[in-house]
Amino acid sequence: MDGMIKTRSRLKAVEPDTVQPKKPKVLIYGKPGVGKTWASLDFPRVYYFDTEGGADLDHYRAKLKNAGGVYFGPEQGSLDIDAVISEIQALATEKHDFRTLVIDSASKLWNTALQDEQNRLGDKDAFGAFKKLPTRKFNDLLRWVNKLDMSVIFICHEKDEWGKDEKGNREVVGATYDGPEKLAYDLHLLLNIVKLGGSRKAKIGKSRLLGFPETTLFGWSYAEFAERYGKDVIEREAAPLQLATPEQIAEMKRLLDVVKLPDDWQEKTFKKAEIEAWEEIDADKMDAIIKMLKGRLP
Repeated sequence: MDGMIKTRSRLKAVEPDTVQPKKPKVLIYGKPGVGKTWASLDFPRVYYFDTEGGADLDHYRAKLKNAGGVYFGPEQGSLDIDAVISEIQALATEKHDFRTLVIDSASKLWNTALQDEQNRLGDKDAFGAFKKLPTRKFNDLLRWVNKLDMSVIFICHEKDEWGKDEKGNREVVGATYDGPEKLAYDLHLLLNIVKLGGSRKAKIGKSRLLGFPETTLFGWSYAEFAERYGKDVIEREAAPLQLATPEQIAEMKRLLDVVKLPDDWQEKTFKKAEIEAWEEIDADKMDAIIKMLKGRLP
């Protein structure tokens, strides 16, 4: 039309697309003896990280074995966060028959990482510096957990939650989980496991799931959890990530020597793809990058 100024839109949003339902990522916490571990072992084909050696009793081992699960305990490296991350990377990228990952307890793994870093720093520790490296490593662990096509259960100890009264004095205002402060933020569901009237219940805290309304209770068992979430999703075979090949990475780097991009392009790409090295990126995302670079060749 006459007089109208035609401009090229900079808006980049796209139509919402249908995606395959993701496996649940859950944090549970509660007092000792409420059934956190026992019910978690009922989930299908558990890859079980035992950081406390608490599941070395015969009845725990038998239950895990009968459900098609396997055991990764202190002797295998469950208290070494780097070893745990390495196992999760393998579960994310290799074909296997496991369906559920359980870390029991994430509290022990976190507190061990803190203590190890305090010991390493010694007198050099100041202003909570000992938390920086364990926090970064737990963030790495969470990145891989969220790439993983398995249900994941973090089991944590319960601790007092502190707040302030009307006069500004510190007081206990409730209970929470013992672990990295932001651990629950990246997960789908936070559950407090309690015993009520002789039965085990899960009280729903933070929730991103329609079938799990916040502040409500449900019976803590695999059967009820699966009915709410979808048994077909939880028991679906895990699909491994197809990572970029060395040939793809080499081709991308060759093109980068020719094509001029903004200085912060790699940093932004890493952040968007949630990676820390090109070797961690999906093959299809690398294909898209190569296609983009070829389209910008002189």
